[in-house]
Amino acid sequence: MSFVRPEAVAAIRRWREVITGTGVLCLGLWWMLGTTGLLHWLGYVISAIAAVLIVSGIQRGRFRGDRDGPGVVSVDEGRIAYFGPLTGGAVALGEITRICLDPTGRPPHWLISQPGQADLAIPLSARGADDLFDAFATLPGIRTERMLALMHRPGDDPVVIWHEPDSRPALTPR
Repeated sequence: MSFVRPEAVAAIRRWREVITGTGVLCLGLWWMLGTTGLLHWLGYVISAIAAVLIVSGIQRGRFRGDRDGPGVVSVDEGRIAYFGPLTGGAVALGEITRICLDPTGRPPHWLISQPGQADLAIPLSARGADDLFDAFATLPGIRTERMLALMHRPGDDPVVIWHEPDSRPALTPR
């Protein structure tokens, strides 16, 4: 039996890196302002690390959403796999040629393209879809801020989030 409301637990899980970074920043500032010697200088380093943790935590928190959608996503050793109730598949990160966001699906989907295969459709709300942020961040030239903005904007058409640098996108990027 939990004494914490499920909504509060979900919010803490969503923003856990920001909460941790804020605590580390407080420690760093305390050392910077309240001590002398080595701890004083270590406070500057700790504060810089905390700032990076907070910024990356904000991005991850914006990427996370409800995780009660259909299916399960697994990202393991450069391979994205989706196991859904009706569809599924896998793709290697090195073989991805295009990533689109399809807001017309219910729920909205990522459409991941690879040569010679049908697009892999992964709901944004699938369990484990949080891990896609790290996988997508490894793609060369991806603009994460644009991706995060498009995720939370309603739309009528699929939007190209990323495409392979030597290929041209089939859909017009916005």
